[in-house]
Amino acid sequence: MPKTSARLLSMLSLLQARRDWPGALLAERLDISPRTVRRDVDRLRELGYPVVAVKGPEGGYRLDAGTELPPLLFDDEQAVALAVALQIATTTGAGIGEAAARALHTVRQVMPGRLRRRIDTLQVTAVEPPARRAGPQADSGVLMALSGAVHAREELRFDYARADGDTTGPPPRRTQPHHLVTWGGRWYLVAWDLDREDWRTFRADRITPRTPTGPRFTPRELPGGDVTAFVVNRFQGSYGSDGSGHWPCRGEVILGLPAAEVSRYLRDGLVEEWGPDRCRLVLGSWSWAGLAATVGTFDADIEVVGPPELREAFARLARRYAGAAADRPEGT
Repeated sequence: MPKTSARLLSMLSLLQARRDWPGALLAERLDISPRTVRRDVDRLRELGYPVVAVKGPEGGYRLDAGTELPPLLFDDEQAVALAVALQIATTTGAGIGEAAARALHTVRQVMPGRLRRRIDTLQVTAVEPPARRAGPQADSGVLMALSGAVHAREELRFDYARADGDTTGPPPRRTQPHHLVTWGGRWYLVAWDLDREDWRTFRADRITPRTPTGPRFTPRELPGGDVTAFVVNRFQGSYGSDGSGHWPCRGEVILGLPAAEVSRYLRDGLVEEWGPDRCRLVLGSWSWAGLAATVGTFDADIEVVGPPELREAFARLARRYAGAAADRPEGT
């Protein structure tokens, strides 16, 4: 039988791995008697771990939530994953960068030497686009309040600041919050606006929740039934009542490049092989000029299939580029 300390760590690891453990199965996994299981459970309780007994035909145990955070047990992969997540926490837009740095320092202090050396060699620099760094981050307390209202399915009132930061003007928004999501380094609340009777996405960094929350509600079904598709469609600028979203401008061209080469640089879109050195590309964008410019980034011959608006956008860009490339007298 392993020593008590090693046995307790093994039991704690098992209790963290699943919700409920029948006593007999726990004894079998640890190769100890049910009586020893009961004694070890009592020892874990004395150390501050809230292990509760589960009633039932077989009986068992569960590691429950407590009033304080006891020491946690991580395997090697979990410890490395936690360290990486804490290092890139500044890119989440949740305003927890300083807290994440303190948490990483705390976790590192209690790691075994072999894990600490692995973490020290895994230095991650979280780089954000300049525009994202300049924007305000959502307060972690606000995120907790929004998440709590979503989980409890309670109506939420909040003041919503304008883009310039002005909080005066419109009355508080009354919503039925459905999802808290992150997109492009910002946090958004997806909610049904009770006054406007429509779906809305609100930036969390502009929200100031009001208390108390309102009555409970039965959630409506999002258009399309999928929050990911709904948010993507919203930010693409279009969504239908059936949840079918699309870019405002969508066109088709034939490129003088292999499909394999084009597909490596696309975030979305359809690429189809049309020969060894040609491919069909269907792509969307905010504007026809933007779509034409995106296609033009592929250094290849272009044949426009349609629609006519895309062909006209290429013509406009051609005139502008030709004017920019023309020789002009100095000083004009």
